[in-house]
Amino acid sequence: MDAALTHSQFVRWRAAIFAIFLSSGLSVATWASRVPDIAAALGIDKAQIGLLLLSMGISSIIGISTGPLVMARTGARLGMLVAMLLFGTGVLLIGLGTDLFGSIPVVLAGLMLFGFGNGSVDVMMNVEATAIEQHMGRTILPVFHAFFSFGTVIGAGIGVLAARGGLDVAAHAGIISVVIIATSVACFFQVPVREIALDPTDEIKPTFRQRMHTALEAWREPRTYALGIVMLGMSFAEGGANDWIALGVVDGHHQPSGMGALALAVFSIGMSVVRLFGGPLVDRFGRVTVLRVLSATAAAGILLFILGPDLPLVLVGAALWGIGASLGFPLGMSAAADDPTKAAARVSAAATIGYVAFLGGPPVLGVISEHIGLLNTLFILVALVVMSGLFSSAAKPLREGTPVTTK
Repeated sequence: MDAALTHSQFVRWRAAIFAIFLSSGLSVATWASRVPDIAAALGIDKAQIGLLLLSMGISSIIGISTGPLVMARTGARLGMLVAMLLFGTGVLLIGLGTDLFGSIPVVLAGLMLFGFGNGSVDVMMNVEATAIEQHMGRTILPVFHAFFSFGTVIGAGIGVLAARGGLDVAAHAGIISVVIIATSVACFFQVPVREIALDPTDEIKPTFRQRMHTALEAWREPRTYALGIVMLGMSFAEGGANDWIALGVVDGHHQPSGMGALALAVFSIGMSVVRLFGGPLVDRFGRVTVLRVLSATAAAGILLFILGPDLPLVLVGAALWGIGASLGFPLGMSAAADDPTKAAARVSAAATIGYVAFLGGPPVLGVISEHIGLLNTLFILVALVVMSGLFSSAAKPLREGTPVTTK
């Protein structure tokens, strides 16, 4: 059994997981904020940037998919440390490859480490966060995801200052890499050893083969796929907004580029606010009801964004879109982790489906939009978020002994 934690140990554990979520977001924004400088330094075009992004996306999916296997070998505590060291090193290699070596292969290697480490830590930090949520007895996972968003905001702000101040990518990436690696070591000593997270202990535990079986069995459970559909629709909506909402305002509604950035900001603010303060609503009304309401809200927001006759209504649509898409992913994670003994496998399986949609969905929308126009393409998102709402009953909390089915 896991040893009981003192209040001080629990607070340090919770703070460490908050810091890991924030570090992940910081690393993502560090790369994203310097893409123009990286492209200019390497002399690459948009197509080549797309290939780099594809490579990073593939490595992220591999990291997510193998997260439970890493946990089966190392436990979550050590696994998170290793994964953070990997993506911290990846950030450093991206910077060195850009300015010191001027080498696309070095940047590619950095992106592969960056993607794999972030994907792997994503599973483990969500397993730890859901354990904290269960320990507290109230919904807090959306707040952890808000900390990821805070990391991206901080990283983007630092990136803007670095670019305007003439700081080269290598120096910028090196500083952030040191911060991430130092954070990973500090957090390692604050995360408790937990048998349920497969951390090594002196007591007898299942063999590695048995743990591998547990890690993979989630893919044989119908509930995994139902939760995956919930997360797929919302991830498509979130990823589609991040990549296309600004262009939709500019090209679709013929507004200046500044208004496109404003729409994205409105979307992001709506999402972040609900992630910060939506937990009590989930505790009061339940996951299923909240997911259904948010699905309807997202659908209405996207429709208003597409069909709005003027900019104020389009911005209202962007806000509703962000509010509606805010909790689908974290609540899907919470539902996947209802049984702590199988949390890692189920979180990984559901997250894999969600991240495939998040990473792969926007490029698919881009291809389709070449044929039917961007605003018309966004009707696909309406259908997907409605589908998420229809499958939201899969997020109903499991009771002890409840079979894992969609019924």
